[in-house]
Amino acid sequence: MKNFTYVVSNPTGIHARPCALLAQCCVNFKSAVTVRANDNVASGANVLALLSLQAKYHDVMNFEIEGEDEEACAAAILDVLDRKFHSQKSSQVLKIAFFGTKDYDRTFFSELTRDKGAGTYNADIKYFSSNLGPETAHLAKGYDAVCVFVNDNVSRPVVEQLHDCGIRLILLRCAGFNNVDLSAAKEYGITILRVPAYSPYAVAEHAMAILQEANRHLHKAYNKVKDNNFALSGLLGIDLHNKVAGIVGTGKIGVCMARICKGYGMTVLGWDAYPNQALVDEGLLTYVEKEELFQKADLISLHAPLFPSTYHIINEKSIAMMKDSVMLVNTGRGGLVDNEALIAALKQGKFHAVALDVYEGEDNNVYTDRSDKAITDDITARLLMFPQVVITSHQAFFTREAMQAIAVVTMENARNFNEGNDYGDALVKA
Repeated sequence: MKNFTYVVSNPTGIHARPCALLAQCCVNFKSAVTVRANDNVASGANVLALLSLQAKYHDVMNFEIEGEDEEACAAAILDVLDRKFHSQKSSQVLKIAFFGTKDYDRTFFSELTRDKGAGTYNADIKYFSSNLGPETAHLAKGYDAVCVFVNDNVSRPVVEQLHDCGIRLILLRCAGFNNVDLSAAKEYGITILRVPAYSPYAVAEHAMAILQEANRHLHKAYNKVKDNNFALSGLLGIDLHNKVAGIVGTGKIGVCMARICKGYGMTVLGWDAYPNQALVDEGLLTYVEKEELFQKADLISLHAPLFPSTYHIINEKSIAMMKDSVMLVNTGRGGLVDNEALIAALKQGKFHAVALDVYEGEDNNVYTDRSDKAITDDITARLLMFPQVVITSHQAFFTREAMQAIAVVTMENARNFNEGNDYGDALVKA
């Protein structure tokens, strides 16, 4: 265990921005970090808990770090704390119109923007519960930026309205940008910044969770037991051990999924337009052509970005190559799967299990409570007919760590725009 004390040298104290960066720093290490100040205790990886410490100028903070990488963790923490958060270039408060607001958005973003002035995120947020679209874009009048999510409409007509409203920045609190007309934004000189990565573990863990739910019929088992039905009929699953996992897309999320599959004792095959030789060298996976992956895999997990080359990569032809009783999970992009081909194959009994956190046609349902309404969406209704299909509502990202990272990176992007700093890989180019 490593212990050290730190006397706050920042005249503005450990306000929202240093708390945010400190929490993100601690998340990246295996060691557990406990912070004490003003008779309060917080987990170093939790930005909201760190804010509750209210550490001010000259306050003493006590750090306790325990784990295999505690020395590196301590050095990284000190690097964050020693930054000159009060010496940034002065700027006006950035006014942000935040669309599609949920209670969990307010929880994180409101705390990060409560401080104003030098060294802070220096932003004001107006929350709108409605999504951004042609009917709501006028609400952005008088703001500098809009903050949107995956289910907001940022098509050309919307971008034109945003331009007329004086919007100079579109903040995506997500990694994907297929809902944004990039050429229109470029034409009107609107900057687009995204969250390139938040928690790949969150998405990969959810992928395996819903895959196992579909494989072992856990949703049905839960409901049966709730009805005092303890029979095992209809609950037969298969072992994953010694099976073959096919990972389509070996970026950060795909690699996390590959490691999970490896932990289950699976042989892992990978396909990617840009193979990563380091993954082969460490023995994690073997790259093959996608046709071979489709033919050999017992479990296919989709993590590729949505490009013309990957659109409907799961289609009638690729499904025909797959084993009978194959398992499919999609936490990537809905457009990776041709719904009509999938449904046709489900009717023929091709799949043992299908787990979808995303699918084409989900947009009207995502993050909406329709429990008092009939399902009128044809694709959703047809998919839900099949007992081997599990659908969740685009929630793979939804963990505390991921929400924290999304909020922190989004506000860092806003600050970089406001101060004219470099955007790094957050910048979306047309």
